[in-house]
Amino acid sequence: MTTDVLSAVRDLLPTIAEAAAKVDETGRVSDQMIHELSKTGVFRLLQPKRYGGTESDPARFFDAVRMISGSCGSTGWVTSVLGVHPWHLALFDDRAQSDVWERDNDTLVSSAYAPVGRLHPVEGGYRLSGEWHFSSGCDHASWALLGAIVVGEEGRPLDFLTVLVPRSDYRIRDVWDVMGMRGTASNEIGIVDCFVPEYRTKSNYETAQLRGPGQKVNRGPLYRLPFATIFTTAVASPGVGIVAGCYERYLANMRERVRLSLGGGKFVHDQFAQVAIARASSEIDAAILQLERNVRELWELALEGQELPMSMRLRARRDQVRATERAVEAMDLLFKSAGGHSLFRGNVIERAWRDVHAGSVHVANEAERALALFGQGAFGLPVEDNLV
Repeated sequence: MTTDVLSAVRDLLPTIAEAAAKVDETGRVSDQMIHELSKTGVFRLLQPKRYGGTESDPARFFDAVRMISGSCGSTGWVTSVLGVHPWHLALFDDRAQSDVWERDNDTLVSSAYAPVGRLHPVEGGYRLSGEWHFSSGCDHASWALLGAIVVGEEGRPLDFLTVLVPRSDYRIRDVWDVMGMRGTASNEIGIVDCFVPEYRTKSNYETAQLRGPGQKVNRGPLYRLPFATIFTTAVASPGVGIVAGCYERYLANMRERVRLSLGGGKFVHDQFAQVAIARASSEIDAAILQLERNVRELWELALEGQELPMSMRLRARRDQVRATERAVEAMDLLFKSAGGHSLFRGNVIERAWRDVHAGSVHVANEAERALALFGQGAFGLPVEDNLV
């Protein structure tokens, strides 16, 4: 079934590429495109079989994300974040999963994980209020996963939770006007004092400890993997896919280009350009290979029911942020060596450059913090962070 999904995604790539300029111009992926992507099954690759999903090897999901991103960065990003949320939802109480998928297993969920919401305990759950930024693809979703802090009587934080909220309980503010990833429509979500039943909440600490009520009903190996690996790889993969797709277009466009400066001659004979594409392609390959290795090795341990060593979890986090850094470096090499033609709006290289740089500023791609965590672990120091 996974092979069928990837084949269907591949067949859709020309249509995605053709729509890329309009997605960038209008600031959102069309409803029709989301519908076409949904028909491929890509949003259900990480969804429990109990609710119409395939519970696939996560590496195959990231393959699909990179393919789509190579045709349109914004579409790839939206596919990645909307497609990774079924995995997270599967860790929640089964009643929460049923609320979302019982009537329609194609229902989509967006997110804004920053813990900016405030939860006040009441009988049976919490009252929630807050304003969340950067909820990619939220216009296409019927539910949202939102980060929030449980506040005690004196206003002190008691716990950090992720809460599941239906579309009827929040409003979306259209504020997305940015330089890159323009088509992700990563708008704001606002809530004023809505009730959230306790079963629609999930402790971030518990998730980091690879525990949760969802694992009692979703017993497959997919749901024994770390949130930090699955979610952060979903954030890194679009950037790697964008530059990989741009690289192929770069080669095709530059083969026949003739320089009008620097003595003229065919671009392909320029030794500096040859070196640039060698460096760029090496960075792309390194990013993909490391991401795939880490996901594959953790997946194999989960299949065997083995413990997932902290050293491997830290390595996966290290390589995820390095993958983003490599994507940016490769993109800069292509952009610079393409010359003045890459400056024109609507140019494939120009759009890819904007999208890769925009995606790199996501908090999960913040390199120094993740690299410091790896260093702490390598030195034998205790590591306490929910994104590991």
